Amino acid sequence: MSEEIIINDDEKDKKVVGFHELGLDDRILKAIAKCGWLEPTPIQEQTISPLLEGKDVLIRARTGSGKTGAFVIPLIQKILTNKPLQTQQEIKALVLAPSKELCKQIYEVFIELTIKCCREVKIVDVSPQEELSKQKPLLAEKPDIIVGTPGRVLQHLKANNLKLKKTLDTLVIDEADLMFSFGYEEEVKAVIEYLPQVYQAALASATLSEDVLTLQKMVLHDPAILKLDEEPLAPPSQLSHYTLSAEENDKAAILYALLKLHLIRGKSIIFVNTVDRCYKLKLFLEQFGVPTCVLNSELPASSRSRAVTQFNTGTYDVIIASDEQALEEPHKIKQKSKRKKDKESGVARGIDFQFVSNVINFDFPLDVNSYVHRAGRTARGKNQGTALSFIAIRERPLMEKVEEELKKCYGRSNLFKTYQFKLEEVEGFRYRAKDAWRATTRIAVREARLKEIKQEVLTCDKLKSYFEDNPRDLQSLRQDKALHTVKLQAHLKDVPEYIVPASLKRLIGFGKRKRKFNRELSGATSAKSKHQARQSNPLISLSIKKKKK
Repeated sequence: MSEEIIINDDEKDKKVVGFHELGLDDRILKAIAKCGWLEPTPIQEQTISPLLEGKDVLIRARTGSGKTGAFVIPLIQKILTNKPLQTQQEIKALVLAPSKELCKQIYEVFIELTIKCCREVKIVDVSPQEELSKQKPLLAEKPDIIVGTPGRVLQHLKANNLKLKKTLDTLVIDEADLMFSFGYEEEVKAVIEYLPQVYQAALASATLSEDVLTLQKMVLHDPAILKLDEEPLAPPSQLSHYTLSAEENDKAAILYALLKLHLIRGKSIIFVNTVDRCYKLKLFLEQFGVPTCVLNSELPASSRSRAVTQFNTGTYDVIIASDEQALEEPHKIKQKSKRKKDKESGVARGIDFQFVSNVINFDFPLDVNSYVHRAGRTARGKNQGTALSFIAIRERPLMEKVEEELKKCYGRSNLFKTYQFKLEEVEGFRYRAKDAWRATTRIAVREARLKEIKQEVLTCDKLKSYFEDNPRDLQSLRQDKALHTVKLQAHLKDVPEYIVPASLKRLIGFGKRKRKFNRELSGATSAKSKHQARQSNPLISLSIKKKKK
């Protein structure tokens, strides 16, 4: 019979258990210390021991709660404990995740935590989109842990590059609630057929959806069900939710004003619902000197990885992500579309965006889960965060539905605060934005996407030998210029003082405050220190009001 444990991380008098009290190998403890993890999170504290005892576990905890470490640490410990008993090298664990980005992140956590025992514990990530033959030699060495998407792992199993029937003893499925919605139901079932009859299993998920319960029946046996609170997101004291009434024609103008008036500070993720909107918004903001990078499922895996890295390292403070898979019903994911999308890409889920201060829903998500997973990109760990949603009249029913569902979790009705923004006070911004938005035509968007594809072709390792044999093709590609581009006007990058509302001039930095804020940022050399500097100048000067006469 399943044992259900509700974990409450708000108990003030609760004794904090250190990693050294969990019976872990010294090499793991040294790696944990090097990562800067001072103490286990509540979900890690409750999960590590049952997994080390050999129990099946279902982990339900919100994003940013430390779920990855909760299964990575005991996996490494089990391998180190059993290594002396093995007569030969064997594959012992399989970790499945629904996207390449998430597989890469899990792999990187394994690498960080095995830095002191990398000779004893070998890990391979098979999710990269490369030829199976290239990965076959790595699998022939029988690494202790395999990380990959179900589709990719199944390909290797069918090609006989991977044999798990006799040696595997642990299966982990991360982001379990996304497996079926990403179209992996058949692949997961097929992979299980290649596994031994008896093995330990763990599922990790942010929600307990019907898909998770189906997976639970497939792979778990009398599991310990560990739930972190009942809240899907960080508490209201840590994560603030705001709504801003904005019709479709005004959204771009409001976003432009918020960014250029520094009412939104810190690293921000802007979510839209389609890939075209992703590029349109990027071209729009670039006209005003706001550098951004984009992330969507139609980008090659290397481009997606590069975008996340550039955002996390501080090259860009704004990333525009399209959450288009939220628009599709799970059973429609597998249907063919005009544009090729990578079903192994995840934008709103799984990716570890670091030090995110704000999540902005330029387009409101179409369901509760999508809102939860978008908002979960900020307020991770113990950091503060803000979720700001632009709401058109047609989107208000969706917002009310989300608010009603979250009300059940938090037990409060006024979760969403209203961001009072008087657009008439920034008419100068509106006038500029109208022309800039009109300039980002369908042709301009298409050319922007072609430019990105061309750049990927030029830097693709697989095509290097082809271009060496066909230099004319390379020269033609380099000389091929876009016929239609958005004209950038230098004067749009600056905000003249005369278009700034009088009530905001002191607030946003015309004067001493601006110099002080800039000094704080200029003195911050790392992405983390920049984030901390911005945290000391929090976002929320949330209203534009006329001065009283």
